[in-house]
Amino acid sequence: MMGDAPTDQAEGGSSAKDVAEAVLAVPGVAALDSGPFGAVATYLPGERVNGVRISPEDASVHIVVDLRYDLRRVADTAAAAAADVLGRPFVVVIEDVTTEPSAPGTEHERTAE
Repeated sequence: MMGDAPTDQAEGGSSAKDVAEAVLAVPGVAALDSGPFGAVATYLPGERVNGVRISPEDASVHIVVDLRYDLRRVADTAAAAAADVLGRPFVVVIEDVTTEPSAPGTEHERTAE
């Protein structure tokens, strides 16, 4: 089954990039994570979007969360941000936590809550 594959090409490849961008903009999301073996990703022509898996059956985003934020709130907000992009539910998996600054390009203006 295609949905069981560790990496799937999204319908409309830019969707995975749009989901990644929306989720990285969520306060408290430090990074996307491709899982322990790098299996969580969406392949696109010439690249892959780590931490986002979109298949016809399901969709998930795997994140690293800044511990200075409420984990549940970050996960809920990330799920809503991803769902807003594609109009379908997303499962959010917190793969890791950090106290390090967010990844470059994902710094958040407001302070941790």
